Amino acid sequence: MAEQFDVCIIGGGPGGYVAAIRASQLKMKVALVEAKHLGGICLNWGCIPTKALLRASEINHLLNHADQFGFSIKGATFDFKKVIQRSRDVSAQLTKGVAGLMKKNKITVIEGYGKLNGKGKVLVKESTDRDSKKIADIEAKHIIIATGARARSLPGLEPDGKLVWTYKEAMLPDAMPKSLLVVGSGAIGTEFASFYHNMGVDVTLVEVMDRILPVEDEEISKLAKKFFEAQGLKIEVGTTVTALKKSKNNVTATLKGKDGKSKELTVDRVIMAVGIIGNTENLGLEGTGVKVEKNQILTNEWCETGEKGVYAIGDVAGAPWLAHKASHEGVICVEKISGDTHVKPMKKHLIPGCTYTRPQVASIGLTEAKAKEKGHEVKVGRFPFIGNGKAIAMGETDGLIKTVFDAKTGELLGAHMIGAEVTEMIQGYGIAMGMEATEAELMHTIFAHPTMSEMMHESVLDAFGRVLHM
Repeated sequence: MAEQFDVCIIGGGPGGYVAAIRASQLKMKVALVEAKHLGGICLNWGCIPTKALLRASEINHLLNHADQFGFSIKGATFDFKKVIQRSRDVSAQLTKGVAGLMKKNKITVIEGYGKLNGKGKVLVKESTDRDSKKIADIEAKHIIIATGARARSLPGLEPDGKLVWTYKEAMLPDAMPKSLLVVGSGAIGTEFASFYHNMGVDVTLVEVMDRILPVEDEEISKLAKKFFEAQGLKIEVGTTVTALKKSKNNVTATLKGKDGKSKELTVDRVIMAVGIIGNTENLGLEGTGVKVEKNQILTNEWCETGEKGVYAIGDVAGAPWLAHKASHEGVICVEKISGDTHVKPMKKHLIPGCTYTRPQVASIGLTEAKAKEKGHEVKVGRFPFIGNGKAIAMGETDGLIKTVFDAKTGELLGAHMIGAEVTEMIQGYGIAMGMEATEAELMHTIFAHPTMSEMMHESVLDAFGRVLHM
């Protein structure tokens, strides 16, 4: 006999497990179906372990530039296996933490692959194979699909797990390659390029668009390229990888530029970071009202699909593919289910984006170009890191804070940052935009001194001709 629940969630990533916790807080009986590991890609193979790796690479960089701070460190080395193991240990610690949260909130966790099996029904099996063993039958008033996404591959350039990697293999290499080609300069590609470069690898980053980090403000993208190349990272924009020829221990890539000319580059390993696609297969969506386009489930502002009682959140429901977007959608979804009349739909322009390279990149809202496209007359403020005392003291002078305002209303339309720790600062602008603050409130906010956040204040002042330290 099927067990009865108020909510059944398929997928235990940052969307699914957060939705489960919030549903439990709202006194619902919750089942969470997860096939492989609680925490999903984010905790196990994405956000968290990559940040542990990037922290190690930052330390390696500091050790090799300690003379700038008056220290003499000679012959500093690292144990690459320990670097990787620490990353895995951090991931394991957090995964156990999620399991503890499930127990604390009395959420029933079922290990297996879940799929729709009729109205208000979920079938859980050991695998996606048709003849695999059944684990559970579940009946639920509400079913939330939170199955995430996986790495996209390109025809003829498919990863093999040995010479051509996805993000998973890039986090668990047997040994450090001497040379590396990273294909794709979004957040994933640039973070891996930054990590390996700062660990001493000869890295080439290739992007088919005419600039790296193409979703960012163009000015920030150009600065990122300038800063990365100054560090020694090789970057090829407007370039397509047309072929990968593998030998026993290396790969020869054919790179084609916008001018139509091709050249070859031989490297030890290749990382494919050309985007992700939603995990929409084997979910029993056939014959339902759930619509799928380009491997993502279509939803409305409340995360509802075209099938009554079925919802989708996180990466499987489309861009932006960010853990914090998934978590917030999970909360919105279950609060709407509960009948909460105060819940507000997602405002995607208030979702911050962060890239944890050296230097970091963070943004929220409209770029300058998008603001103008939407018909805004804009005022733009800028403040460089070189003008901030804390940044100079830290030896982190590469960076810029950029703010975009509506010239008529003073509304903050967007903020774009590159530099040390900007991922920790972007939320200040997020709060301001969420509270619909204008330049007046931001100008009269007192920022502590000496802090790097003072640059946020100065950028606002600059937009209105009142900058103090530049």
